[in-house]
Amino acid sequence: MKTFSKRKHAGNFVTPPTSIPYRVFPEARDASEAAALEIATLVRSRAAEGRTCVLGLATGSTVVNVYSALVRMHQEQGLSFANVAVCVLDEFLPMSAESLQSHVRFINEHLLDHVDVPKDRTFIPDGTTEQEQLAEYCVRFEKRIEKLGGIDMLLLGIGRTGHIGFNEPGSGTDSRTRPITLDAITRIDAASNFFGVENVPRRAITMGVGTILDARRIILLAFGEGKASIVARAVEGEVAARVPATFLQQHDDVEFFLDSAAAANLEQFRAPWLVDEVHWDDKLVRRAVIALSQSIEKPVLMLTDTDYNNNGLQSLLAEYGSAYEINLSVFRYLQNTITGWPAGKPNQPNTVFPKRVILFSPHPDDDVISMGGTLTRMADQGHEVHVAYQTSGNLAVFDGDALRFAEFVVDFCEQYDILTEPCRQLTSKMIDALQNKQSGSIDISEVQQLKGLIRRGEAAAGARVCGVRDERLHYLNLPFYETGKVRKNPFGREDIQITVDLLRSIKPHQIYAAGDLSDPHGTHRVCIDIIFAACEVCRHDDWFQSTVIWLYRGAWQEWAPHEIEMAVPLSPQEVDRKRDAIFKHESQKDRALFPGSDAREFWQRAEARNALTANIYDRLGLAQYQAIEGFVRWKGFQQDGDS
Repeated sequence: MKTFSKRKHAGNFVTPPTSIPYRVFPEARDASEAAALEIATLVRSRAAEGRTCVLGLATGSTVVNVYSALVRMHQEQGLSFANVAVCVLDEFLPMSAESLQSHVRFINEHLLDHVDVPKDRTFIPDGTTEQEQLAEYCVRFEKRIEKLGGIDMLLLGIGRTGHIGFNEPGSGTDSRTRPITLDAITRIDAASNFFGVENVPRRAITMGVGTILDARRIILLAFGEGKASIVARAVEGEVAARVPATFLQQHDDVEFFLDSAAAANLEQFRAPWLVDEVHWDDKLVRRAVIALSQSIEKPVLMLTDTDYNNNGLQSLLAEYGSAYEINLSVFRYLQNTITGWPAGKPNQPNTVFPKRVILFSPHPDDDVISMGGTLTRMADQGHEVHVAYQTSGNLAVFDGDALRFAEFVVDFCEQYDILTEPCRQLTSKMIDALQNKQSGSIDISEVQQLKGLIRRGEAAAGARVCGVRDERLHYLNLPFYETGKVRKNPFGREDIQITVDLLRSIKPHQIYAAGDLSDPHGTHRVCIDIIFAACEVCRHDDWFQSTVIWLYRGAWQEWAPHEIEMAVPLSPQEVDRKRDAIFKHESQKDRALFPGSDAREFWQRAEARNALTANIYDRLGLAQYQAIEGFVRWKGFQQDGDS
């Protein structure tokens, strides 16, 4: 874990001041544990003093692990919350406390139902407050905080608009608890919890920026690549109402807890050589040289000593002696990443051909979206390619599509007079449930299964386009996902065992897994944790010793060029074939239920990102290709296998 505060001069370069101290942790869970420990320490110290500890708490996936850690401390270490008062930041409007998406339900399920916070000292904005009573209600909410003596510690997240609480762009430091209209981006980001953006309320009640700044201590948590840009603006940008989180720069005791992905755009991480002395390992050299090449728009092999000296890379030049040696080293590395044989060529010494390959796809379309070209290449080259669809993906099917399929079954069976009474009852139950479903509610189990079958059929069709045989498709339906809700269960032994059994039955030489952790509802992160846990179980198996694990991205994010360790170029024909495979996922075509931060269709995102990677390689001085899919090798296990 690294801690950073205000920055100093670095050589002749003056870095932007860092007005908000921040800590960077290896993983999000480490940051969450640290935040929970600080909260627990404050609770205990206030109890020892005989004082109430007033906590301001956020909701959402970012803070879930903080609350899990606090619950564990309560149950295993005797941490008491009897002296605690809780004020929750915000709530949608209108929103009943019983709704799946309510912040009342969230804070109860994740924290309050499991600890001993007195019920009469729990204050959550009431989403059922009538319009004519809102102003008075918000004043009373502020007075409750004042009567408690103010908030001792406030836990925050940050939205892509820079909102803290629900204080959208334009909110000022004089704002107090009030109703607010939500920004379109905020509603899109909340769409996954509401089964579609059209179900997300347009308004909310939130503590104001002024209320937040009155807290004595503030911790803001931010995780993942999707938060990197707004974190950098909040920490290093100009203080302005258009990014409300920048007002935190004016607070005397605020700290950001970040994982490495969320910190990636901060100056210390984006260009650390401009900030302080660095140790020039191979990866940092690549990163610096590629950044230099891109910033001055010169191919790697054309960079000169003067280019290095004029752009803050004097120490790199001094260590290596000449631009020529540095350029050649980086160019050769990049050149060696390019391969048209991702699973290996035939008739090569000390290699297995054909290989057994398994591609783990978190959702039923991640395989073709993220690495459809490489998947096609391996199948066409004769390797034994398997695809394991880790979840059913049933949450991402629109009700209208499911209704259309249910009605088709009825019409087809009636056409051929094969509609049995059990089938009639089942389809009637599904049709009735879909036609009378309340927005944002959970599907009945039969509809969940129907939606899962829709995704399964699309997955099979897409894989066939890539040349993968039907008997090599595996539908795992991991239990953690099958809740019917966007909020999943923690993964457990059964999820791991299902994955272990599949690995041991195939004994793959190569494993491909989704390393894209920007998925808006966290499934990718859970799925890769399950794979790693399964690999840990298998790591001493004889077959595993020669297994190589490759991480792909593409659906939400792409690997940076300095990170790529295998680059698979695609021809125009292969790009077309990949697009055809993605098109087979018709329920995700035109409009996805969970679009995330990118409004484009998945095939458009994939093509744009693959083309951008190819363009970067071209501008760096490598060969020009239509598209490139990039991969990073996972080195968490000590495998000696070839690639």
